[in-house]
Amino acid sequence: MAIKLDKVDVVIVGTGWAGGVVAAELSKAGYKVVGLERGKNQVREDYIGVKDELRYTNRYEMMQNLSSETITSRNNIDEVALPVRTRQEMMVGTDLGGGSVHWAGSTYRWRPYDFEIRSMTIDRYGKEKIPEGMTIQDWGITYDEMEKYYDKWEKTAGISGEPDPLGAPRSSDYPNPPMLESPPIKLFKKAAKELGYHPFQVASGNLSQAYTNPDGEQMNGCMYCSYCTQYGCDFGAKSDPLVTVLPTAMKTGNFEARVGAYVRRVLYKGGKATGVMYVDTLTGQEYEQPADVVVLAAFTFTNNRLLMLSGIGEQYDPKTRTGVIGRNFNGQFDITFLGARGYFEDRKFNYYAGAGALGGTLSDFAADNFDHKDLDFIGGGGIEMRQYGEAAISSNHVPKGTPKWGAEFKKNSIHYAYRNLVVWYTPNIMSWWHNYLDLDPTYKDDFGDPLLRVTNKYTDQDRNIAKFGIEKCREIMEKMGADIIDEDEVPHEFDHIYDGGHYAGGVIMGSDPATSAVNNYLQMWDAENIFVVGGSAFPQFGGHHPTATIGALGYRAAEGIEKYLKAGGGQLVQAKKESSVV
Repeated sequence: MAIKLDKVDVVIVGTGWAGGVVAAELSKAGYKVVGLERGKNQVREDYIGVKDELRYTNRYEMMQNLSSETITSRNNIDEVALPVRTRQEMMVGTDLGGGSVHWAGSTYRWRPYDFEIRSMTIDRYGKEKIPEGMTIQDWGITYDEMEKYYDKWEKTAGISGEPDPLGAPRSSDYPNPPMLESPPIKLFKKAAKELGYHPFQVASGNLSQAYTNPDGEQMNGCMYCSYCTQYGCDFGAKSDPLVTVLPTAMKTGNFEARVGAYVRRVLYKGGKATGVMYVDTLTGQEYEQPADVVVLAAFTFTNNRLLMLSGIGEQYDPKTRTGVIGRNFNGQFDITFLGARGYFEDRKFNYYAGAGALGGTLSDFAADNFDHKDLDFIGGGGIEMRQYGEAAISSNHVPKGTPKWGAEFKKNSIHYAYRNLVVWYTPNIMSWWHNYLDLDPTYKDDFGDPLLRVTNKYTDQDRNIAKFGIEKCREIMEKMGADIIDEDEVPHEFDHIYDGGHYAGGVIMGSDPATSAVNNYLQMWDAENIFVVGGSAFPQFGGHHPTATIGALGYRAAEGIEKYLKAGGGQLVQAKKESSVV
């Protein structure tokens, strides 16, 4: 029997950047807000001493335990999906602050083309440039409308960077200067400039100096210790919800974070949500948390699954290509992080100091910055060289053809330990009618609820854009002077490894309820008091990493929720019929 709690203004599922931004903004505005987090409570001090590669990189200490709940995965709609069993195969963040705590820190704004990809592609190349079955669509919001939310998030997070020479207009510079250039980054930039490209420093959530954000939260300058990706920052130098938005929300006295709260259903009646039902994972007790507004701000998989389990919205059907919940699954897979690794005989680099977003990049081949008329793909991506800071176990790289063991392997491992660099490409990932999410008919979680099923397969678009990126990476590596260059191989098919953490879609944005689940305030068309915030809103994936866009959407959603509460209800955006139904 569920215990019914006192009603609050807003209940939020998830405490990462998406949920944290909404919590901070609404609690500052005086609303009573509860945030529900499935994992345990964490503060910055809990990450002191995390510099343990075996524990965090190899044993995935900060990732969700998949033994009680996971996803199933398949390539084609006529296959039986199988569960993803280990955290090596799927890394999903958990605990207070969510996956935002273990992010690397790289920060990119997505481009005007990313937000209006369908209309801009048709305007420049004609409708026939979009392949049959590709279900890309405009977001229902433009970059110009998003810019102020990007700017606000960057100031909250204290982002350190310099403007992209080929980037869209900005209302202000980053709040902190870029991180230091290391010798490898200088070499990358020099080579790129000699090739006529426009390199710049990766904008970073690893702060270049001490900083106090507009909410009064203090952050420290990065020590370049190299323990960023898959680690929490013990120095408070990586902008994450634990040092920014969550403390801001808590200081108001209007916000309560409840940990160990596993949300199983959105309670839904008469076209509106009445609250959520969750289980205390320590005691097993069920609770009903009533609220005027329900915000789903969890990971993409959780947002989709909760709506499906709760019977909210029309499930996407690939046979009829109708319905919206689960539509347009997309994200960054193993086919996206490909490039060229160079080995140097006479140059050494100290690659063991670093930071998650310490690097150089260029956007000459991003979005539609280059002519696609004679190319067999649309979209583009960013070329990067990062100095994460290699750890002892993961840093072993040897040229292709080296035996897996023995004297030659040992010799090359030692010789090239300080003599290799990698340049890689991160392209757009388009959406297709056959890539979607639904509930698995066979496998269930510990509560007897169906697992989420992912159906995803690569297309010629994916393979062609990956090959293009690898060629450009090799070109830069050659100019950098590498003696041996190994190109990554493009996989033919998706291998069911979900290790990047950047998966999106299923509750996508748009202006037409026939092809989108939420409007441009992240408000559901089918349930006006449910806002679904995060990567689940992406109709397709931009050519860079998603964190800044998720943070910006959090501010957009918070603005919409406040408007909704002040107005006493109603849809915030008028629906439009689009011609993009595929």
